[in-house]
Amino acid sequence: VQLQASGGGLVQAGGSLRLSCAASGRTSSSYVMGWFRQAPGKEREFVAAIIRSGIVTYYEDSVKGRFTISRDNAKNTVYLQMNSLKPEDTAVYYCALDFSVVFSRTPDKYDYWGRGNQVTVSS
Repeated sequence: VQLQASGGGLVQAGGSLRLSCAASGRTSSSYVMGWFRQAPGKEREFVAAIIRSGIVTYYEDSVKGRFTISRDNAKNTVYLQMNSLKPEDTAVYYCALDFSVVFSRTPDKYDYWGRGNQVTVSS
């Protein structure tokens, strides 16, 4: 399985960005896709996740109401729409895939990772 992430960049506070992550290779019918981020000097933290059906989503508290995760199963792609961005959202963002049907916020539970994308929010 390969995860190809794209998007990110530099934006002013209050602006928006969209990240995309396309999965290729052996993908099962049921899996969780998530987004994590890591700021300099900090541990990688959970941001959002979505199960295969796309019906159930999970968010870290600080991004609720501002970020939206969605997926297009026909394209095996997950998106993270980030609105009302704040300087504290600045980090490298990673997409990840977990073949388990049980959602987890723990990075170690995810089986595959995409390349990190830098998101920088200026004040």
